[in-house]
Amino acid sequence: MKIAVLDDWAKAAPAMADWAGLAAEIRFFDQPLGEGLIEALQDFDVVCLMRERTPFPASFIQALPRLRLIVTTGPRNLSIDVAAAKAQGVTVCGTRSRKTTTSELTLALMLMLARRLPQETGLLASGGWQGAPGRDLASLRLGLVGLGNVGAQVAALAKAFGMEVAAWSPNLTQERCDAIGVGFAGSLTDLAAASDVLSVHMVLSETTRGLIGAEAFAALPEEAMVLNTSRAGLIDRDALFEGLREGRPAQAAIDVFEEEPLSADDPWRAAAREFGPKLLLTPHLGYVTEATWRLFYQDTVEAIAAFQQGTPVRTLT
Repeated sequence: MKIAVLDDWAKAAPAMADWAGLAAEIRFFDQPLGEGLIEALQDFDVVCLMRERTPFPASFIQALPRLRLIVTTGPRNLSIDVAAAKAQGVTVCGTRSRKTTTSELTLALMLMLARRLPQETGLLASGGWQGAPGRDLASLRLGLVGLGNVGAQVAALAKAFGMEVAAWSPNLTQERCDAIGVGFAGSLTDLAAASDVLSVHMVLSETTRGLIGAEAFAALPEEAMVLNTSRAGLIDRDALFEGLREGRPAQAAIDVFEEEPLSADDPWRAAAREFGPKLLLTPHLGYVTEATWRLFYQDTVEAIAAFQQGTPVRTLT
C-alpha cells in the first residue's frame, strides 16, 4: 500500500503518529501540489488530507485509478466529493477534532489588537519604549456573527474577560442566544453598530459568501475591530480594505484566506504593507496546535489500519 500525506506544510506529521506500524510506503508532501496533483498521486492507494487545504472534487477522484481510501482530518470536509468517491468505490474516513483551538486564537488576536501588541513589540525592537495606551477587553461589546460551537466558546471566553456579548446570523434564534447567555441582534447591521469587536464564526456557503461587507463596516463604531478566524469568503475583502482606509473598522485580524498558502503577490500581502499594524494577518492557525495535530494524525493512522483490516472507522457519507 502506498500512502500520500498531503499539505504537511510544517513538516510535523511524521512525528505526530506511529506511521511505521502501517507497514506501507508513505510519502509526506510539505508543499501544495497545485496543477501537478493528479500526476503526483497516480500510484497512491491512500490520500490523507489536512482539512480543506486541498479540495478533492470528482474530477480528481476519477483520475486516480489506484485510489481506494481518502482520510481527512476532522469529522467533515466539504471540499471532498464524497458521492463521487462512493461511486468510484473509494472509502472516505474522518478523524475526531478538538473544539477549543479556534476560540482561543480568536481571543489571542482580540487581545493583540486591543493592547496594541504589534505596535509595542515593534517600538521596543527599534529602541523605543511605550506607545499609545491600548484598550481593556472588559466592558467592550463583542458581536458574534454566528453562534455555533466555536461562537459559543468565544462567547464564554469573552464573558470571562468582562465583555458584553451579542450575536446574529441568518438563522439564529432568540432561544439559542438565551441558552448561551448572549444578546440577540435583529440584523447584521444592528450587531455591527453595537459592537466594538465584530468576530466571524460561520460556515461558508453560497448564501453566506460576502456576507460581511461595506454596509456592516460602515455601521461599526469608531475604533472597532473585525476578526475572521472562520472562512475567508464570509468577508468581502475589497470592502474590508476600503473600510480600513476610511477607519471602519479601525483594525482587523484575519486568519483565513481565499487561497492558501498566500502567494507572493496575493492582495492580502499588499494590504499588510499598506495598513501595517492595523491589519494583523496570521497563517490559518485556528486549528494548528500540537494537541490537535496529534489527534488528527493518530486518528488518520487508526483509520488506515482499520481499512487495511476491512473494518473502516468514522466513514463519511
